[in-house]
Amino acid sequence: MCGLVGLLDMRTRRDFDPALVQRMTDAIAHRGPDGEGAWLEPGLALGHRRLAIIDLAGGSQPMRTTDGRLAVVFNGEIYNFQELRAELAGRGARFETRSDTEVLLHGWRYWGESMFARLHGMFAFALWDAGEETLVLARDRFGKKPLHYAELADGRLVFGSEIKALAPVPGLPRDLDPTAVADFFAYGYVPDPKTIYRAIRKLPAAHAMITRRGASPRLLRFWSPLEPSSNLVAQTEDELVERLARAVRSRLIAEVPLGALLSGGVDSSAVVAMMARQSKQPVRTFSISFGERGYDESEYASAVAELYGANHTVRRLDAVDVELVARLPEIYDEPFGDVSAIPTFAVCAQARQLVTVALSGDGGDEALGGYRRYAFHMAEERLRAWLPADLRRSLFGRLADVYPRGAWMPRPLRAKTTLRELSLDAAGAYARIVSALPEEARRPLFSADFHRTLNGYDPGETVRAAFNVDADLDPLQRAQYADLTTYLPGDILTKVDRASMANSLELRSPFLDADFFSWSFHLPPSAKISPRAGGKAILKKAMERYLPKDLLYRPKRGFTVPLAEWLRGPLRRQLRATAESARLRESGFIDAGEVENLVRLHLSGRRDCSKALWLVWVFDAFLAHAAA
Repeated sequence: MCGLVGLLDMRTRRDFDPALVQRMTDAIAHRGPDGEGAWLEPGLALGHRRLAIIDLAGGSQPMRTTDGRLAVVFNGEIYNFQELRAELAGRGARFETRSDTEVLLHGWRYWGESMFARLHGMFAFALWDAGEETLVLARDRFGKKPLHYAELADGRLVFGSEIKALAPVPGLPRDLDPTAVADFFAYGYVPDPKTIYRAIRKLPAAHAMITRRGASPRLLRFWSPLEPSSNLVAQTEDELVERLARAVRSRLIAEVPLGALLSGGVDSSAVVAMMARQSKQPVRTFSISFGERGYDESEYASAVAELYGANHTVRRLDAVDVELVARLPEIYDEPFGDVSAIPTFAVCAQARQLVTVALSGDGGDEALGGYRRYAFHMAEERLRAWLPADLRRSLFGRLADVYPRGAWMPRPLRAKTTLRELSLDAAGAYARIVSALPEEARRPLFSADFHRTLNGYDPGETVRAAFNVDADLDPLQRAQYADLTTYLPGDILTKVDRASMANSLELRSPFLDADFFSWSFHLPPSAKISPRAGGKAILKKAMERYLPKDLLYRPKRGFTVPLAEWLRGPLRRQLRATAESARLRESGFIDAGEVENLVRLHLSGRRDCSKALWLVWVFDAFLAHAAA
């Protein structure tokens, strides 16, 4: 795993300062502690930081062809590079290294734009074709590897793996995007292709941006799970095991120590089971335990590790690491409100002490319908179908208005949220389901001036547009597709990339194998969600021969932390400081009086305001980091 940076003069061939490229690569040194390199020519600069995984001696970057026409900087792993290498060699390509990086150079020469769809793996790369004076930026199908860019007014295109890599560039505007601020408070992250900065964008997943000098950049989408798949053979438990085992096997290729993150959930446990069946040595596994039993899954992780004879390491988190919380803005570069970033960072730091590569269960919920919200959404869709839309909007909307707030009620009586969702159409309801803060909770947080600036902007349109994609999908697939294009790259994969790379650890996700995901996405809803199993039904059934049933069929827990208690305990002082933050008041975005009110309610125990207060804390901490 690596980090990359670069600059292109899209109009002329001005020289770039090598010292600037050095500052850009230095900013992401954590992504590649094993080496660095740069290549500059008139009008172009490429920089690289390397975390060596394959071909430790010969894979240095930037990598160039012997004729000097092509150069590339690459972040990621191409899991099918050996097959591609053999095919290219058969067409006359001569390889100088054993690295998967070199496949990109010869692949572009022989296949051009059709190369992207051939690549199976996680990747972000920048490839320069001097003969065509063309720069190619590309990002993998799911957005596992990040790539940020900005087009500047003077004709420069600047890019890098993280926002911090762009920060040293003179003339880069740093004003915030008000709609991205609204998005953050709606979702807890800034969805692609936006960043918190108006001038900086994220290259969307499964896209390439092709820029020929003298012409405007062109975006190309090279993959979608909506495309008809030719690999939809048997839809059975045996087929799932075979496909998952194949995905795991391709991710075991490394010349450095390798292990797995084991949470004790179904996905990571299934990955460890498949690893153990294919590994000659005991698998190294890593997990986190919590003092609070309602958040602790370590006993299940330990049981799986013992079942497969793994070398298992557990790190206990009895209280929040206040110093780590303070580092979050530095790690993520923009507001990022997923509190599970804290244990994710901790387990990655623990794993990096013994391994350089680790497999994880990320993507299993999106691939196989594992989130509880999918079952809620399906149930609401059945209810929604019984009543005409006008009657439903009127009836359930009025009931939601008068139904009391339910945080203090027994769970079965907390109907206010469900009534509000039933009053909406399917897309609007799902946008609400996935929101970190619904609109009625966000509205009081924003200042009057910020409301005027937004001028009616609705963050929910991001999810609604993805949900309403023009395709023949069942209701569950629509929810999965919305998550695939928003939540997965914007939250889950951002969280694990930054947390792992801050520790110079490479994470690999077998459930996000392109073939496995295409197969699972097109399974019928009954294979993904059943009354007995809940979500991921076919995976649980397939794993019965490999994992304990009490692990497979217990209620799902998220990988999260006791945030409400932490804000009343070890983070109490920071919470009070946020309520008194002059920086937050002066930003013009937040109503400080509302924040003070929420702090009082939360600290008194009268209401759990932790979600809103955590997002406000994260935003204030980001403002402090951005101003530093």
